[in-house]
Parts: sequence; C-alpha cells; structure tokens
Amino acid sequence: MTSSVSDNAIPMARRRRRSGPSSWTFAIAVTIALFALLPLGFVIWATVATGPETAFKLIARPRVGALLVNTVALVLITVPLCALLAVALAFLTERTDMPGRRLWAWLCITPLAVPAFVHSYAWIGLWPGLNGLGAGVAISLAAYFPFLYLPVAAAFRLLDPALEDQAASLGLSPLAVFRRVVLPQLRLSLCGGSLLVGLHLLAEYGLYAMIRFDTFTTAIVEQFQSTYNGVAAHMLALVLVVCCFALIGLEVVLRGRSRYARLGSGVARVAGVMPLGRWRHAAMALPALTAVFALCIPAYTLTRWLVAGGAAIWRMDEIGLALSQTLIICLIGGVCTVLAALPVAWLVVRRPDRKNRIVESCYYLASSMPGVVVALALVAVTVRVALPLYQTVATITLAYVIMFLPRALVSLRTSIAQVPVELEQAAASLGRSPARALMATTVRLAAPGAAAGMALTSLGILNELTATQMLAPNGTRTLAMAFWALSSEIDYAAAAPYAVLMVVFSLPMTWLLHHQSRKIAGR
Repeated sequence: MTSSVSDNAIPMARRRRRSGPSSWTFAIAVTIALFALLPLGFVIWATVATGPETAFKLIARPRVGALLVNTVALVLITVPLCALLAVALAFLTERTDMPGRRLWAWLCITPLAVPAFVHSYAWIGLWPGLNGLGAGVAISLAAYFPFLYLPVAAAFRLLDPALEDQAASLGLSPLAVFRRVVLPQLRLSLCGGSLLVGLHLLAEYGLYAMIRFDTFTTAIVEQFQSTYNGVAAHMLALVLVVCCFALIGLEVVLRGRSRYARLGSGVARVAGVMPLGRWRHAAMALPALTAVFALCIPAYTLTRWLVAGGAAIWRMDEIGLALSQTLIICLIGGVCTVLAALPVAWLVVRRPDRKNRIVESCYYLASSMPGVVVALALVAVTVRVALPLYQTVATITLAYVIMFLPRALVSLRTSIAQVPVELEQAAASLGRSPARALMATTVRLAAPGAAAGMALTSLGILNELTATQMLAPNGTRTLAMAFWALSSEIDYAAAAPYAVLMVVFSLPMTWLLHHQSRKIAGR
C-alpha cells in the first residue's frame, strides 16, 4: 500500500515540476508584454486625452496631408524596387553559374553594416544638392534591399527543383516556369521582407532628415525638439502608428493562407545551377552596379573625408569616450533584450498553446512601432508618472527591449527547439528546482542562439539614432549621436571616424547574419 502511494506521488511531483516553470514563466512573459505595449497604450491615451475635435483638427491639417503623401509615395515606390532588385540578385547568386556568386552574395548583405544615415551622408558628400523623393528612394534602395535579399535568397536555396522540372516538361517556357512556379513559392519571403523594409522606411529619421525629405518621423522629431512633447507630435505619432498597422494588415492580406510544402516520397533535392552561357560574365553587371551604389559610394566618401581631415580629426579622447559608451549601451541593451525574450521563447516552444502565442504576437506588435513613437511614449510616461526615470539607463534600455525583442526572440526560439525537453525533465527528477533545471539544461545549451540574438540586437542598437537622442542620459554621446551632431554642423570630415567605427563594428554581426542564412540550407 505504501509503495502504491509513493508510486503515485512521483508522477504528481513530476507534473508539478513541469507546470511550475510554465506558470511563473508565463507571468514574467505577460509582464514584459505589458511593458512592450506601453507605446501603443500611450498613443491611444494621447488620442483620447486630446479629444476628438482637437485631434481631428490636428490630423486634418494640410501639413499632415503632405507628410502622408511623402510617406506613402516613398513606401509604394521603394518597396517594389527593393523586391525586384532582391529577387534578381538572389536568382543570380543562388541559381546560376555567374562567376564569384559566393562573393557577390556576401556583398549583397554587407550594406547592412552601413547605417542608413551614413548612406545618406555618403551620397550628399558626392552630390550636395541631393534632396526630395527621388533621393530618398535611391538611398533607401541602396540601404534596405538586403532586408529583402536575405529571406528571398534563403527561399531560393530551399525550393524543390522537381516542381520546376515538371512544369518545364509540360511545355512551359523558362519565364513561364519562373512566373507560375517559382514566384508563388517566394511569396512568403517577399511579403515578410517587404514588411520589414516598409517598417524601416516609416521609422527612419536620419537618412531623410539629412536630405531634407519630410516624413512623419522627421516631423515628429522636429515637433518634439521645438515644442517638447506637444500635442501635435502625439497626433503625428497616431497617424504613423496607423500607417504601420495598415502596412502589417496589407502584408497579411497579400500573404494569404496558401501553404507551399512538398508532399510525396523522398526528400527535396538541391537545385542545380542554371548555365547562363554567353551572358555568364555580363550578369555580373547587376551585382557590381549594386555594390557601387551601396558600398563603393560610402567607402569612397568616408575615405575622402578621412584623407581631407588628416590626423586632426582623430580626437582619440572624444572618439574613445563615444566608443566605450556605445559598447556599454549595446552590451546592456543586448543582454536585457535576450533575457526579456527568453520566457516567451521557452513558452512558444515548450507550451505552444493559444495564450502563449498571443503573448508572442504582442512582442511583434510592439516592435512594429517606430523608435520615435516608442521614445515619445517613454518620455511622456516618465515625465508624468516616473520623473526620476527620465533620461536614465533604465528608460533607454526599455526602449531597446521594446524595439528589438523579435531579433532576440527568433534566435532563441530556434535554439530552444533544438534542446530535448527530456533534459529538463531529467534535471527536475534529480531534485533541482524548475528554475535551476531550466538554467542547467535549456538555457545553457541554447547559449549560441542567445549569443546570435544578442549580436543582432546590438547591431540594431549600434545604429539606432532617434530613440537614443530622445532618451539617452545627459552626457551620453554614442558613435551615432556624435556622428549626427558633427554632420548636422556640416563638419563631414570630423564625422567620418565615427561612421567608420560604426561600419567596422557592424561588419562581424552582418557576417553572422550571412552565416545563419546559409545554414538554413546547410551550405
């Protein structure tokens, strides 16, 4: 009888151990989600507090209409051009025998190491009168097409060529095969990458401020700096958030519910390369021209200003201070973002139920809001409710966590999924508490994914400008802030060392992106 009771107690104890981590982890994840949704709550509160009549007057101004036209035109022109360029480059580097395609593939991703506002700085260094919508589209294309190239190239590597062979056997031309078989399978990657590019365009400040092209983000920052958290800035933030949600909704509609999966015996084979024949060397013109605009122009401009400035621009005391503060803030922000992403990453892998996926979606929803809206919300909240937290490390770290949670979440989720859950159960059966069992097994084995997520988050923090300017503690001077201050004073030579350092420290993290992308197909 005693044996029976003890035998029943063991499974009950194990069930309690398994449910323990789930309950407190869920509570932590929900708390983080509520903090992440703080900017959205602020926008709703600001709209209600302003009142419908005042809000309508502020939104219906001609100025808002002009900003809306600029912003919508920028997105509608730039995103399709990025998609066309990304598909063409991905096809050449992944599916043809173009010479040096591995090198060209790396060069297609390298522009991510150059901050968008450094791209703008480089272009106006060559063409000082560059401004307007055309300039915004051209520079945005050079700066942001890699966000589409990465998922499209990965999709090309995973396509099953048997589908294309079957279509060709039915008499379809190569162009018809590409249009009817290949492109539909790229739709998910195209929609996801286009959404990412569109959200970046809505959130970008430095690139467009430098070429004097007005968007909602540049207007909000100008309004904030001139009137300090005025009602007009809140209403502009409302319109910007609506634009972001409209873009997300459009992506959902375009993506649809179609699924593309191979059914049948065997496994998908690796696609062979398509011989280009006499066009083999001519095909290099497209990636070469892209590299000229996205890499050579920044490299030339930076070199030119470094040479013009000479040794005098290398003020090592100021540069060293900016570098140290940047690395510290990247380290703090990266660690905190990974820790914040860990609870929900564990939940969606170990307990993939509806409520956990809702919490996960809150993370993505919060991060879709531009940095200027996040910063504006945290400024208002700290000034009105928690003044001691205004312009502190805690506030700016919270802003980074909100903006970059998905970067850490994606990496962590993949790594945790590769750790057998039985290891956690075995550790718990040896008498360890749920927290210790989790730390000793899953967290330790998922460390590479956490490191990757931290690197990707740090890359975003390194190049972040708007929220850092609005929330950084007094006396903070990161590389991005120092570069922006000097370039705003038209001291382009003195700004060059800061831009070079941002690029140099971004390159290893960009290479990590390239390496992870190629691991998807085991290449």
